[in-house]
Amino acid sequence: MQTKRKFFILSLVVATVMIMLLQLRATSTSAAVPTYFVDSKGSDDNEGTKKSPWRTLQHAADSAKPGSTVYVRGGVYKQKLKISRSGSAREGSITFANFPQERAILDGSGLSVTGQQGLIEIENASYITIKGFEIRNFSTAKTEQLPIGIFVHGSGSYIKILNNKVHDIKNTATPSGIDLLGRDAHGIAVYGTEAPASIHHVTIEGNELYKLVLGSSESLVINGNVDTFAVTNNLIHDNDNIGIDLIGFEGTAPHPSYDQVRNGLVSGNRVYNITSNYNPSYGTSLPNHSNAAGGIYIDGGKDSVIERNYSYNNDIGIEIASEHAGKSTSEVTVRSNIVYSNRYTGIALGGYDMERGSTVNCKIINNTLYHNNSLNDGSGEILLQYDTKNNMITNNIIFANSSNVFIYNEQKKNSGNVVDYNLYFAPGDVSKASWIWKNQEYIGFTTYKTRTGNDSHSVFADPGFVKQASHDFHLRAASAAIDAGKSYSFIVKTLDIDGQARLRGASVNIGADE
Repeated sequence: MQTKRKFFILSLVVATVMIMLLQLRATSTSAAVPTYFVDSKGSDDNEGTKKSPWRTLQHAADSAKPGSTVYVRGGVYKQKLKISRSGSAREGSITFANFPQERAILDGSGLSVTGQQGLIEIENASYITIKGFEIRNFSTAKTEQLPIGIFVHGSGSYIKILNNKVHDIKNTATPSGIDLLGRDAHGIAVYGTEAPASIHHVTIEGNELYKLVLGSSESLVINGNVDTFAVTNNLIHDNDNIGIDLIGFEGTAPHPSYDQVRNGLVSGNRVYNITSNYNPSYGTSLPNHSNAAGGIYIDGGKDSVIERNYSYNNDIGIEIASEHAGKSTSEVTVRSNIVYSNRYTGIALGGYDMERGSTVNCKIINNTLYHNNSLNDGSGEILLQYDTKNNMITNNIIFANSSNVFIYNEQKKNSGNVVDYNLYFAPGDVSKASWIWKNQEYIGFTTYKTRTGNDSHSVFADPGFVKQASHDFHLRAASAAIDAGKSYSFIVKTLDIDGQARLRGASVNIGADE
C-alpha cells in the first residue's frame, strides 16, 4: 500500500509540474509575440503599445518578433519602410497592417529615390504580410532611379501583399531623345535576384494599382527567380504601361537556369485602361500611337495559369510572348477570361518581331473575346506573331468587330498549332469574314477551314450573349455555345468566369461562361 501511495503522489506531482510548464510556455509564447502599434503622434522611445505607440514604421520593423502584428494608426506617414527581419513557420508571420477602420497612408512626397527602391521594401525576408495601406506619391524626375510602391527582392518565402491601394508612383524624367532608357517605376514588384534560393509562395491579392507613370516598366511585375505565386483579385487600371507581367530571361537572377518566373496563378483580376500611347518612353511625340501595353503579359514565364480575369480597354488584352531570341514562354494556360474592347488585339502569342523568342506548348482555351482591335487595322481578335509552336486555340468565343478579322497570322514560322472547337461571329457581312493564316488571307468560313485544316469542329453562329452592349457576356439558354466545346481532361475540373464548375452539362460550353 505504501508503494502504491508513493507512486500515486509522484505521478500527481509530475502531472502538476507538466501543467505548470505548459502554462509557463504558453505565457512565454504570448509574451514573445505581442501586438505593436505605430502612431504619427507616438515616439520610438515608447513601449509600442496601443496607449504608448511608436512613431516610425522602421523602428517597428527593427523590433517586431515572429508572429506579431504591427498596427499602424490612421494618418499620413512620410516614411520609408524596409523589412529584413523574418517571421517563421512555427511562430507565424510578421504582419504590418492598418488599424481596422482607419486609413494609414505611406506618402513618398519629398522623399528621395535611391536606385531601385520601394516605399515599402522586403529584402531577403520570409513570412511577411503587408495589409491595408495606401501607398502613394513616391516619384522621381531622374533616369536610373526606379521608385516602387512595394518592392520584394532577394530570396524569401511566404510573403503576402493584401488589400493595399498603390497610386501615383512615378518616374517623370524629361525625354532627351526618341528612346528614353532608365525612365522606370513599378507599383508592386517581386524580383527574385538570387540563385538557387528563390522567392516562393508569394500572394498578391485584393490590391488596387492606378495612376502609375511607369516608363518602360510595369504596374505589377514578377521577375526572375520566383517560383509558386498567386496574383488574385487585384484591380489595375489607368496606368501608362503593362498591367501584370510575368518575366523571364532578363538577367534578374544571377544564373540563367533560375532566371524565369514559374508555377504561378493569375486569377480574378480586373485590368483596364492600360495604354502606352501617352508614355514618352515609346515615342516623345504624344500620343505616340504605340498601342504596346498589355493588360496581362507573360514575357518568358512558364508553367502558369491565367484564368477568370477581365481585360478590357487596354492596348492588348492578354499576351504570351518572349522578347528574348532563342528563349520561349512555355506551358502557360489562358482560360476562362473575358477579353474585350482592346485596341490592338485581344490575345497575342509569339515574339513581336523576328528577333524575338517563341511561344511553345501553351493553351488558349474557353475564353470570350469581343470587339477587340478597335483600331480596325486588321490585327484581329487573336494575333499569332513570330515563332509559335504546338499551341492550342480551342473552345473560345471569338466575336469580331466590323473589320471581320478573327485570327491574324502573317508569320510562316509556326508549326503544330491546333485551332478547333471555337465559335466565331461578327456583326458585318459574313461573306467577308477573314482569317489570315501563314500570311495567306482566307475569306469566308468554309474556305478558311478547307484550305487550312483548322477549326473542323468549329461553328459560325451568334453566341447569344445576355446583353453585349453592357458587356454582359453570359450565355442565354438557347446559345449555340452551350455544350458545344470539347471536354478535354485538363479543362473539365476547372471553373468558369463566375467560379462555377466548368462541366455542368453533356459537354463543356464554348467561351468563358458555363
